[in-house]
Amino acid sequence: MEQQKLRELLVALHQELATVDSVDEATGGVLSTLREDIGKLVDKEHSSALATDEPLRERLSEAVNHFEAGHPRLSLAIQHLLDSLANMGF
Repeated sequence: MEQQKLRELLVALHQELATVDSVDEATGGVLSTLREDIGKLVDKEHSSALATDEPLRERLSEAVNHFEAGHPRLSLAIQHLLDSLANMGF
């Protein structure tokens, strides 16, 4: 059940990432890192290990702050993922 919910959240976040078009260099870097992290989280074998990865949570938190003003829906989607991971005990 938790794995399915995590996958659904990651799909929603990936869809939200796809809506971001023109970006500056810093935003492009954040997006690239997020896409890579999402790809790894979707990989079933590595999900639980990555979900407990402190640097991953830090990157996601930084992404929330980075996108808060310019892309509030993306920021909200990332925050929802972080909250769900915390609720799942990760």
